[in-house]
Amino acid sequence: MLLVASTAFITAQDSDTTDTTKQDELSLITETPEEGFQVAVQLARKGVTTTQPDKDVLFMLRDVYSKDPDALIASSHVVAVHYQTVAAANNYWRE
Repeated sequence: MLLVASTAFITAQDSDTTDTTKQDELSLITETPEEGFQVAVQLARKGVTTTQPDKDVLFMLRDVYSKDPDALIASSHVVAVHYQTVAAANNYWRE
């Protein structure tokens, strides 16, 4: 439950507007570190919505985790781990 609550802040943008076609095309290979970070955020969001597909529950918990510093730090950690993976897949953007 903590993992879902702590990483769910990443869904702060309206999850109803997520383009499933765009998600299906998700690749770890990106042109820039900034694009890589966006992929990391997308991966974190996908993990949350896969773990807790009930949007009503996600939105209900939002008020709790959005004010909890430990939950926000945990969410940042999830994104950072995904970003490490994306960076490694891109050979750290070295040519």
